Order: sequence, then C-alpha cells, then structure tokens
Amino acid sequence: MKPGPVTFNVEEGYNEGSGPALLSTTHSWTKVANIIFLDQPVGTGFSYATTQLLDTPSDSGEAKQIHEFIRKWLSKHTEFISNPFYVAGDSYSGKIIPATVQEISKGNDLGFKPQVNLEGYVLGNPVTDFELDHNHCIPFAHGMALISDELYESLKRNCKGNYENIDPHNTECLKHHDKYLKCISSINVVHILMPRCDPPLFLQRRFILLRNVSAPLIADGCYIYTDLIASLWANDESVRKALHVVKGSIEKWVRCSSGKPYDFDIKSSVPYHMNNSIKGYRSIIFSGDHDLVVPFPSTQAWIRSLGYSIIDEWRPWMVHNQIAGYTRTYANNMTYATVKGGGHTLEFKPNESFIMFQRWISGQPL
Repeated sequence: MKPGPVTFNVEEGYNEGSGPALLSTTHSWTKVANIIFLDQPVGTGFSYATTQLLDTPSDSGEAKQIHEFIRKWLSKHTEFISNPFYVAGDSYSGKIIPATVQEISKGNDLGFKPQVNLEGYVLGNPVTDFELDHNHCIPFAHGMALISDELYESLKRNCKGNYENIDPHNTECLKHHDKYLKCISSINVVHILMPRCDPPLFLQRRFILLRNVSAPLIADGCYIYTDLIASLWANDESVRKALHVVKGSIEKWVRCSSGKPYDFDIKSSVPYHMNNSIKGYRSIIFSGDHDLVVPFPSTQAWIRSLGYSIIDEWRPWMVHNQIAGYTRTYANNMTYATVKGGGHTLEFKPNESFIMFQRWISGQPL
C-alpha cells in the first residue's frame, strides 16, 4: 500500500546539493481521503520519546497508544470530528489495526471524548497469525510452480501441514523443508515476479556514493533502489528542517528499524476481527496475489474461519475493461479483494489499488 501524495523522481537520480526530486503521485489515496500518517511505535521514523519508556512496546500497547493519540489529535482538530474515521495499514499492522479498532470502539462505548466517528478499517496483505501465515506459504509456492509436485506431496505427507514449528525429530519433514527453502532462496518474497535485489557491494558499504549517481539505480536488471534514496533524503539536514524534526531527537532515519525491544503479544488478530464484525464496522482486506510473505490463501483461510456467509460470490473486479483482481463480500460488512500482479505492498499496482480504495470508501461495489 503506497497511498502517499509524493514519490521520488528516480529518473533524475540523487545529485550533490539538491537531493532527489519529489513528484506528485497520480494515484494518491489522499485524493479521496484525509490521511494521518503515524510513526509507531516510538523510535520508528522520526518519532521519539521525551521520557523513559516504562513498558516494552508491544502489539496491544501500540493499539492503546494509537487510540490515545487519535482522541488527542481530534480534540485539537475539532473540524474533523464529524468525518467518518477509518484505520488503515498493511503487513505487520495486520496485528495492530484490528486491536486499535477495538480500542477505539470500547472508548466510544465508555463515553470517551471526543467521540470518534469510527466506520471501519482497511488492511493490505495483513500479518494475522504467524503460524497460519507461514503454513500457507508452501501451498502458495506450489501453486505458483516454485516447487515441484513431488516435493509438495512429500512436505504434506511428512509435515502434515505444519511448517512453522517443525518437530526437530521429524527428520524427513526437515529434509524436505530445507529443499523448499533452497528452491525459494533467490525469490523476491515480497513480489515473486520481481528480481531479488541485493544492493551492489559499494552501496552496502557507503550509501553516500549515491550522491554522485544521476542515472536510475539499477544493477543486473534489478529494480530501482528507492529505499536507499529515501534514507539519503530523510537524513538530509535541509529535509529535516523542512519537516520540523527536532534537532538531536533522532540520530539517523532508518526505513525499517529492527533490533529494538518489542513484545509480540498478539498471537492472532482473528478474535479482534470477530469482535469488530459483531460491532458492525466495515472492512476491506486485500492481497497482492504474488506476495509470498503473507500469501493470499492464508488471508482467505482466516476470513473463512470467522464463519460469515458470502453475500456477493467470487467474481473479477475490473479497471478499464481489464481484470484487476477478484473479490467477494461477506455478511459481516467485510470485503476481500485480490490485486492481480500485486506484491506485498502493491507499490507496482498504484492505479488498481487507488481505484479499489476509491470505490470501497465511497460505498460502491468494486
């Protein structure tokens, strides 16, 4: 999901003194909705704490903090209180967003002010249950012809569908699982059709060398290294000043920070989806159908586990008379959709993802 209003002009590269140019995106979700982009938990992006954290950040703790932030933000921007409110995210936020919706809903029921006009939530390729998600990777890999029929049958027979917590004594399962890992070792798991991109050694050693690159950052047919450009851009002093980043608050901006203490205390977000469904909130869950991180069969499996009847059967949804994906709607106000050719974040399908969101948020069928 790439809903932001600007992107980098990668064709112009990154030049000393000027940095990468920003372009307005044609398919920004901000064209149809006011969006608050939130760095969470504390320490990600440009966010920081002025006092020592008393508790280790956690899934459930983040849901509570986001809830607190939203009410404080609305109390200072009262002109938005009456607007329909949706919570959205993708990937690991599949654990956080449903819990956040539940927290906001409970706050409304308890009479917290200001009341949030909560309508529903949006999730793309959502992590829901690590074991469930991982156990569907192998059937997905087989369906996409990444592993042979014989290997798939051996895995099913010896592992019995459990590929996340393999018994160390189950040597046959371990042996075949190793074969599976070798088969996908050079696959770009976030989009299996795209080249796997390991930055050239000089980029790994010194990002600063990019400052002299004026051509697209391509190596061995690999896609453009926008992540590296983003790091250079966000760590530029003039950019930080324009964004009003407090000097000294963050030493270095990192796109995907890791290694920080964190408690993954929501094992499955399915109960939160169930509770939110009972409350009647709308939701759209979508999957890029070439994502091996959270493959679409996993998402379909937990949606089925909710037990709601189907009110709009599986059908293609169209953009300019072409199939953009497939969709079905459930009795709990939940819409599920695939985006054909999309990966883990749909960044290569901006037009389709925008149209999908635009139709759903306005109450139209996909």
